[in-house]
Amino acid sequence: MIRKTSKNEIRGRVHTRIRKKLKGTSERPRLAVFRSVAHIYAQVIDDSKGVTIASASSAEKGSPDKTGGNVAAAKEIGKRVAERSKEKGVSKVVFDRGGYLYHGRVKALADAAREAGLEF
Repeated sequence: MIRKTSKNEIRGRVHTRIRKKLKGTSERPRLAVFRSVAHIYAQVIDDSKGVTIASASSAEKGSPDKTGGNVAAAKEIGKRVAERSKEKGVSKVVFDRGGYLYHGRVKALADAAREAGLEF
């Protein structure tokens, strides 16, 4: 019997392969992106300490958008995570696309974070 692998299983394998090469340090933490159908999430993580420095998501209570499943919400989350990380003193990060293609919402979040002052 031939087993069909799901998109999420393939994404998990790609993400594992990416994470072997990517490490967030104290000087350059990792900006990790998770994308679901309805929302988008971003975290700035210091992997050496195992600590999340800043985070933002479209599922937060104060979020003005009802849905996070579009490019406009991804841009807003990119700006918000950049502002929060700059408040904590982080200006340089390593971008972790989480196994997703660098396209659409993931690209919009990254571009908005760059425009808001994050360097990667």
